[in-house]
Amino acid sequence: MKQKFVTLLFLLIPLIVNAQKDPFIESWNKDQLDSLKAEWINSIGNDTIHMRISRSLGWYYQEVDRDSSFYFYSIQLNLARKLKLKLWEADALDLGGYVLTQLKNYSLSLQYFIRAFDILENRECEKDIWFLSQFSKENDPQKARLTCLASTFNDISDLYFITGNVEKTLYYLKSGFKTAQDINNVPLISINTLLLSRFYLYHNQIDSALKYLKISMNHIQISGYRTYEGDVLKRLGEIFVQKKDYKSAKYYFHESISANLAQHNEVSNAATLYDLANLYSIVGNPDSAFYYLHQLLQLTRNINENTLLIKAYADLYTLHKNTGNRDSAYFYLQIYSTLNDSMNRAEKESLNAYQNVAFKQQIEKDAEEKRRLKKENSTRTYFLLAGILVCLIITFLIFRNNVIRKNANQILEFQKSEIEKQKKNIEETLNNLKSTQSQLIQAEKMASLGELTAGIAHEIQNPLNFVNNFAEVNVELIEELETEANKGNLEEVKLLAKDIKENETKINHHGKRADAIVKNMLQHSRKTSGQKELTDLNGLCDEYLRLSYHGLRAKDKSFNAEFETKFDAALAPINVVPQDVGRVILNLINNAFYAVNERQKKEQNSGYKPLVTLTTSQQGDQVVIQVTDNGTGMPEQVKEKIFQPFFTTKPTGEGTGLGLSLSYDIVKAHGGEIKVEVTEGEGTEFVILLPITNS
Repeated sequence: MKQKFVTLLFLLIPLIVNAQKDPFIESWNKDQLDSLKAEWINSIGNDTIHMRISRSLGWYYQEVDRDSSFYFYSIQLNLARKLKLKLWEADALDLGGYVLTQLKNYSLSLQYFIRAFDILENRECEKDIWFLSQFSKENDPQKARLTCLASTFNDISDLYFITGNVEKTLYYLKSGFKTAQDINNVPLISINTLLLSRFYLYHNQIDSALKYLKISMNHIQISGYRTYEGDVLKRLGEIFVQKKDYKSAKYYFHESISANLAQHNEVSNAATLYDLANLYSIVGNPDSAFYYLHQLLQLTRNINENTLLIKAYADLYTLHKNTGNRDSAYFYLQIYSTLNDSMNRAEKESLNAYQNVAFKQQIEKDAEEKRRLKKENSTRTYFLLAGILVCLIITFLIFRNNVIRKNANQILEFQKSEIEKQKKNIEETLNNLKSTQSQLIQAEKMASLGELTAGIAHEIQNPLNFVNNFAEVNVELIEELETEANKGNLEEVKLLAKDIKENETKINHHGKRADAIVKNMLQHSRKTSGQKELTDLNGLCDEYLRLSYHGLRAKDKSFNAEFETKFDAALAPINVVPQDVGRVILNLINNAFYAVNERQKKEQNSGYKPLVTLTTSQQGDQVVIQVTDNGTGMPEQVKEKIFQPFFTTKPTGEGTGLGLSLSYDIVKAHGGEIKVEVTEGEGTEFVILLPITNS
C-alpha cells in the first residue's frame, strides 16, 4: 500500500508543477498549501520526492515566513548533499542564501553564495541532473545550470546592495541580466530588472529606474509570474512621491497592496503599507497615517520584518508628538529606542561577521593566485631543466653513460620528492575543505515551522476597534449633550451634536471598511487560474482517496477506517481543472473520514465499523461522483447551512468553514451541481454532478 501511494504521489507532483509556466520559478497559493504539506509528510522516506516538495514549500514561504522558508531550503540542501545531486545542492544554496540575506545573516548568506558559485562555475554539475525539467523546460542541462547561475547572480546582488557595495551590486546585476537574456528566461529577467530599478532609484536616477520598471512589468505580464508585481507598482508610487504627484503615488500604492494580497506577498505588502502611511503624513492626513501604520504593526509581527517595525514605531512617535498626544508619543519612543538599539547591535555583529567572510574570501583568492603563479613557475623550471637534461644526455651519451645514469636517478628522486610535497599539499587542502564544510553544516539554523495566522477576525480587527472606540465616545458625548441641554446651553449642545455627527461618519466609514475586507477575502478565496484538461476521474478519485487516508493516518496514528471504491470502468475522461476538482474530492473525503472517526470515538465498544465509499458512474450526459460515509450525519437545520461560507460543525480550531463553500463554488464554475443527503446519526452522502460536454 505504501509503495503504491508513493508512486501515485510521484505522478501527482509533475501534474501540479507543469501547471506553472516556468518550472524553475515556483508560485503556490494558500489553496494549494494544505496539499503540499500533506504530500511533504507522506513523502518522508522517499528522499528525492521529499527534497523536491521541500523546495516548493520554501518558495511558498519565501515572502511570507522566511524562517520557515529557510527550514525547508535546509532540508533540500541536506538531501541534495546526501544524494550527491550537485545542481540541486547549488539551487538550495542560492535560495537559502537569498532568505539568509533577508534575515540579515550576511556572513552565512555570503558563504552559501560562494559555495553555489563553486558548483555552478564547474560544468560537471550538468551531468546526471535528477528531474532536469525542474530547471529547464527544454530539458537542456546547460540551460539548467545557467538558470541557477542567473538566479544566484540576482540574489548575491541583493546581498551586496543591502551591505552597501555599489560596485559589486551593479556587476552582479548586469551579469544576471546577460545570463538570463542568453537563455531567454523571462521570469528571471523580470526579477533582475526590478532589482536594477531599485538600484537606480536609490541613486536618484529616475529615468533609468522607470526604464527598468517598464521592462520588469512587461516580462511579468509575459511570464505570468506575478509574485513581485506589487513591488513594481510600489516603486512607481515611490517615484511619483519624489515628483510630488501624490495622487498618482496613492493610486500605485493601493494597486500594489491589491497585487500583494492577490499573490500572498506579505513582505512587499508590509513595505507598501509603510510607504502609504508616509504619503498620508506628507499630505497632512494623520488619521490615515495612523491607520496604515497600525496595519503594518499587525503584519510585521507575523513576518519578522524588524526594520519596517522600527520605522513604524519611529513614525508613530512623530505623529503622536505632532498631534499633541505626549503619553502615546513617549510610549512609542521607548519601544522604538529599545528595538533600534537591539537591531543596531545585531546589524553591527552581522556586518562584522560578513566582512570577516569577505576578507577571508579575498585572502583565499590571493593564496590561490600565488599557488597558480608558483605552479606556472615550477612548470617553466621543469621544462627548462628537462631541456638542459636532454642536451646533456645527447652530448655526453657515449662518454658519460654512468654520470648520465646517476643524474637520471637524481632527477627521479627530485621528482618523487616534489610529487610527495604536492600530494601532502592536496591532502591538507582536502582536510581544510572538509573542516570548512563541517563548520558550514553546524552553522545552519533549522528554524521551526511557524503556524499560519489567517482569518477574517484578524483582518477586520482594526476597523472594528475604530467602530467600538467611536461608539463609546458617542455615548459619553450624548450624556454631555443631555446635561448641556438641561442647562439650556444651546451653543455647547450644537458643538456636541457636531462631534457626535462626525463620530457617526467615522463609524460608518470603518464599518464599510470591515465590510469591504470581508468581501475582498471572499472574492480572493474563490480565485483560480487553472486550465481545463481531459482527466481520468476514476484515477483522480482513487488518488485523492488514498492521499486523504494516509494524510489523516500521518497526523493521528490512532485513526483507522475502512474505505472502498465503486468505479465505473467505462467512464470516459472529461474536461475539468484536475487540481480544483481534486480539491473538492479531497475535502469531501476528509469530511467523511472525520465523521466516521467521531462516531467511532463515541461508540468504541458497540461493534461499529467505520466505512467510507467512493463511487463514480455516468447518468446521461453527466458524470456522478458519490462520497458516502456511515458517520454521525447531521440535523436538517445544519444541512441547510452546510454550503454557507464560514459555517462549520467542527469544534473551534479544527475547521474554518470554507471547505464546502469553496467546493460548491468550484463545482458551479464547472457547470455542475453538488448535493447532500443526510440521515442523522447514520451517515451522509455528497453527490457531485459534472457535465460531460463542459468546456
